[in-house]
Amino acid sequence: MATAENPHLTYFNGRGYGESIRIILAAAGLKFTETLVTKKEQLDKLRADGELFFMQLPMLKIDGMTLVQTKAIIRYIAKKYGLDGKTPEDKIRVDILNEGARDFVMDFLWIGFVSDEDKNMEKIKTQILPRYRPIYEKILTESKSGYLVGDDLSLADLTLLEALLSCEDYVPGSLDGYPKLQEFKARVSSLPGIKEFLEGPQRKPIHTQEYVDECKRAWGEI
Repeated sequence: MATAENPHLTYFNGRGYGESIRIILAAAGLKFTETLVTKKEQLDKLRADGELFFMQLPMLKIDGMTLVQTKAIIRYIAKKYGLDGKTPEDKIRVDILNEGARDFVMDFLWIGFVSDEDKNMEKIKTQILPRYRPIYEKILTESKSGYLVGDDLSLADLTLLEALLSCEDYVPGSLDGYPKLQEFKARVSSLPGIKEFLEGPQRKPIHTQEYVDECKRAWGEI
């Protein structure tokens, strides 16, 4: 059973939309358990039982609640554990930079699932990377703390970390020429909790065809 100290995440056996939840749980110092959905029967049962408000994953059980919708989940954790900024001005800046970083990472989440994979990768290389790398490199260059907002780690930092890790995994060398992004990725990856998660068994590998097919079977598409 999920408790405040032991949230329970239900998602597929891969990164996808669940990874941002895993990363913020790790940053908050929360140990979590998982149910990995690999079969259509599992997803059908969750839907039939009324567990999934919008009939889709991820789902997080925490603090006696059943939460869905990725953005809502990570914002709840951010607010509860002080990862959403200290002042009203910081909070809105965290929100803005987090949304930008989510746009940065989004096309990576669909690698393997789109009909034209070459076109998706071309978009990442020619549109996404050129657009977002300079923005966050500039912000970090101007930062005195090494974080995106204020002096402390925030949700925006964690979403940017997810995007940079995806860059490294799917487009090797894509952070060359961006020293602040490289420094940021290395430093945030080494923070307690985050380092343990990234090096542990709950960190999922990049999307494989096996994982994609598994998800599609669970969705009933194949």
